[in-house]
Amino acid sequence: MDSRIDLHAHSTASDGTLTPAELMAAAAAAGLDVVAITDHDTTAGWADAAAARPPGLALVRGAELSCRWSGADPPIALHLLAYLFDPAAPDLVATLARVRAAREVRAERMVALLRADGYDVHWDEVLRDAAGGSVGRPHIAQALIRAGLVTSTNAAFAPEWLGRRYRVPKEEIDVFEAVRLVRDAGGVTVFAHPRATRRGRIVPDELIVALASAGLFGLEVDHTDHTPAERDHVRALAESLGLAVTGSSDFHGTHKQVKLGAERTAPAVLARLVAASSGVTPVLR
Repeated sequence: MDSRIDLHAHSTASDGTLTPAELMAAAAAAGLDVVAITDHDTTAGWADAAAARPPGLALVRGAELSCRWSGADPPIALHLLAYLFDPAAPDLVATLARVRAAREVRAERMVALLRADGYDVHWDEVLRDAAGGSVGRPHIAQALIRAGLVTSTNAAFAPEWLGRRYRVPKEEIDVFEAVRLVRDAGGVTVFAHPRATRRGRIVPDELIVALASAGLFGLEVDHTDHTPAERDHVRALAESLGLAVTGSSDFHGTHKQVKLGAERTAPAVLARLVAASSGVTPVLR
């Protein structure tokens, strides 16, 4: 029987609703054999996840990096999943610290904009929800829900709220620099949900071709935000470039309805990912 592998999940170290320990328990309860912890721009959940990992569940350590491509005007935001890198690599550590600090400044500005329009949300609430993790829009969404202004995280992300009107651009890493930083730290990168048009603007295929030449490892094809046609397109592109194809849930707990293991990665792809890395002990078993 093939292993059940989910390589994209978030905890309270960023914008998930389960602690790293709870995420490990949930992954085991979902019948997964392998799960990756990939919080936004941080490795803060790694130690707790490793300590709580139940027998029979393997852990892949990673992060989801906030990136941008400046080849369009305005630049396009995108996410890279980084796996099995050295968390002490100085250049990567410094870059992620800068991005996390900017995330907090950005979130505070968004709260200030909401308050300026008379909405009863408070910065100390948002910080409390973040609990020391990377601050993101889902934390502000929770404040909007508590204030009775919206009914769900998805509603909070609508254009009239955090999707456009009260959204503030965030600090991001140049995508080519991100690929280089992760490679220098011994890790590998996978482009997260690269053609999810329902999320907004997407990059052209030519950029993915260039990223493949720069060392990109794979494309996240099977993702709930990809339509069947988008999956087919990305899969064909990956095959033409010799890139790995992954599938993952992008689990955020109750912030999203998608379940752990809803999309999965083939065991042969995980083996290829491990073989391409040299940053940390590949997979905790």
